[in-house]
Amino acid sequence: MGRLTRAQTQELNRAKVLSAARDEFADRGFREARIDDIADRAGLTRGAVYSNFPGKRALYFAVLAGLAEHAPHAPPVQDRTAREALAAFARAWVARLPLSTDEHHGAARLGMDLMPEVLAERRTRLAYAQLLKLDAILLGLALERLRPPGPLVRLAEAVLTTLHGVSQLAAAAPGFTDPFDVVSVCEQLAGLDLGGGLPLTPDVPPARAADEPWSPPAAIDAVRGTAADLAGDGVLAVLGLHRLEAAEELVRAAPPAASVTAVLVTGSPDELAPLARLVVAEVCGCLRQTFPSYAWPRLRVVHDASGELAAAAGLPAVGDATEVAVRVEAGRIVARADGRGACHAAATSGVTTRDHHT
Repeated sequence: MGRLTRAQTQELNRAKVLSAARDEFADRGFREARIDDIADRAGLTRGAVYSNFPGKRALYFAVLAGLAEHAPHAPPVQDRTAREALAAFARAWVARLPLSTDEHHGAARLGMDLMPEVLAERRTRLAYAQLLKLDAILLGLALERLRPPGPLVRLAEAVLTTLHGVSQLAAAAPGFTDPFDVVSVCEQLAGLDLGGGLPLTPDVPPARAADEPWSPPAAIDAVRGTAADLAGDGVLAVLGLHRLEAAEELVRAAPPAASVTAVLVTGSPDELAPLARLVVAEVCGCLRQTFPSYAWPRLRVVHDASGELAAAAGLPAVGDATEVAVRVEAGRIVARADGRGACHAAATSGVTTRDHHT
């Protein structure tokens, strides 16, 4: 066997650290876990751990993200009503929760320290709030395919509020809530009319015409868990983790036949990028196994921790407040907009009224 390259060695060490950290967190819990013990389990130095992760919290988020992304899922269903899909979604969600009979620590309770770590800093709280908003947009768009007409993002928010509340009770008061009751509640929510409507159309300048090359790197659509074809025509928005609510403007404003992609970026990729992967994977994993594929939201979500995709869109630097959108046609960027309202501006650039009704 040939000598490993530097990149291969780094990737191998990173995998060792993640595996060791998963075992350490499962055995001792996040609070009691120590970086030195993780390094010993991995057969590496303390410095090797910190060369891959800036701290224990970033490592914890990365472990949870990996577990969520690779969790086993049932095959997608062929057909369901909105009521049936929400009940199945709730069943898939509560099936992941620890039971009152589970050990205090262990694999089933790995995620019980997530919320305290999210609440520890304002930047993580802001990112988490927007990530939940993105989850609600994805679930709401899926529900709209099964229960038209009208926007259902607010209904999705109510469903996720219920399920996240159950998750917290499972950690703080195991055995308090009957999972079958939670499923019934979510099933009943399918018929709820919360009123409200589409997000307000932002008053922003139109997108600027452009003529730039478009050569995106390979990427994975986190919604479907498959490769995302970003070379085709459509609208792509680069969104910092504090601007994810703009993804709804992107979908609502784009013509029905246009592809729409939200590229998630952050100014703290070592810590917030794995948190983003975790929160999106929790909802998308449940969506894929409980909603028929024709109901999956057309919005694609791509994680861009390296910033490579953002750079291809003309952004050499990004942050959590970034909102830049481009329109792509025939392999060229033909329009771009930046700042609040950029998603709406780019999605409607060069679009006629007929485009929105075809």
